[in-house]
Amino acid sequence: MDMKQIVNKMAAVAGLWAFASGLLVCAAEEPGKDGNKALPEFDTPAMPENPPENWLTYHLVHPGPGRAFPGDPNCAFYWKGEYHLHYIYNHNGFCFGHVSSKDLVHWTWHPTTLTRKVNGHGMFSGTGFFTKEGKPAIIYHGEGSGRNQIAIALDDTLEKWSKPMALEPKVRPDQDGSKIANWDPDAWLDGDNYYALSGGNPGSGKPPTLFKSADLKNWDYLGLFLDHDMPDVLKSEDISCPNFFKIGNKHMLLCISHNLGCRYYLGEWKNEKFTPDVHARMTWNGNNFFAPESVLTKDGRRVMWAWLIGLPLAPTGVQSLPRELELPADGVLRIRPLKELESLRYDQQQAKDIIVKSDAAFNLKEISGNARELEVTFKSPVTKEVGLNVLCDKDGANGVRIAYLSDSKILQVGKVNAPFELKAGEDLTLRVFIDKNLVEVFANDRQAAVAAQKHVPENLGISLFSKGGDSAVTQLRSWKMKSCSAGR
Repeated sequence: MDMKQIVNKMAAVAGLWAFASGLLVCAAEEPGKDGNKALPEFDTPAMPENPPENWLTYHLVHPGPGRAFPGDPNCAFYWKGEYHLHYIYNHNGFCFGHVSSKDLVHWTWHPTTLTRKVNGHGMFSGTGFFTKEGKPAIIYHGEGSGRNQIAIALDDTLEKWSKPMALEPKVRPDQDGSKIANWDPDAWLDGDNYYALSGGNPGSGKPPTLFKSADLKNWDYLGLFLDHDMPDVLKSEDISCPNFFKIGNKHMLLCISHNLGCRYYLGEWKNEKFTPDVHARMTWNGNNFFAPESVLTKDGRRVMWAWLIGLPLAPTGVQSLPRELELPADGVLRIRPLKELESLRYDQQQAKDIIVKSDAAFNLKEISGNARELEVTFKSPVTKEVGLNVLCDKDGANGVRIAYLSDSKILQVGKVNAPFELKAGEDLTLRVFIDKNLVEVFANDRQAAVAAQKHVPENLGISLFSKGGDSAVTQLRSWKMKSCSAGR
């Protein structure tokens, strides 16, 4: 997609949001018989008994009512033995869908209680954090309010919340408050103080700004959040959907730029300033991996999701598979599929010591399907190009191509080219998740990419390939995958 197409796409999305916002501002609650406002009726999303053929099998999706566009994941917690995740969807206004799970794989929907009708404003991106008293709290952008908002949970199911409090920072006369965007926020507790980060909205040129409070009510403006930006970040990029946390011996800022999708910084949080020394992307060839959110698991793993936007997927509001993030001592981010996804596996098939001839497809006649996980290991040294084709037609064509290009040091998944380099003597292990027409690929726990093609139910074939010489596959394992059975 060239820059003109990106700009047109952003304008179309912005126009849709503006149009929806205009309609919502005109919406009003009807009074009850006693003259007070009628109590809102809460919808509970639910998967249909027989989902349409093209709906994904084991990804978390929004089944309706309404459309999850945007479908940003938001406000994640581990609380009282369960994980809770919220996401945006539009049904009588922008609201937060709410799901919970004991394993981050099988989800149950809760009533949608975070709505414009309840809070007086639409619900746009934000995150979850814990108060000094150990209570779950959320910070988000109140669509139509012009402010970021904070609410605190009033029950253990996270279905009841306090009245939102607007974050109104105090700006001293010697400070430049014109940099404050009042945009996608994040918040965290550090010692005795709360910190809140407000992103810089697209097109404004405003940077992320930082605020501080002792009580969540009175906030001081501290100034710019970043000590400096990184050389590879374009001046046109904004920092939206921020999520800031400690990982390894550094801090990570997960975020997006609207035109280029999900990205992250690694660096030092010190003296109320973030100083990055690494910047990398999680999206290439567009912004399809979007609006990240993360949670810390009960055993200390950092797990993230992203909304998959702009891909031919059904229904709307498709969340990526949960990814485990780790930063070991070597400073290289590890990206793995969530371990609990293994609970969906059944009917394992495997093969060893396969020789893939150069320029000749090796068809896996006994292994096919569109709800499957594969793990394939190519022995070092790999040839010029190795990989597999999935979702192929009966002639082995028209599938999604997954390849490692050793000369250019690229992991190729469909039309996506993600930077990736094998170490000297290192085998290549690809973990491939196929869900209807969606493919997610993880390479040696150091890179991951997502692609999708138009859904063709009969395209189920899988084949291996090698270019520039024969390749040895030391091990191939595959499993069929069960539905995540999301529902109430």
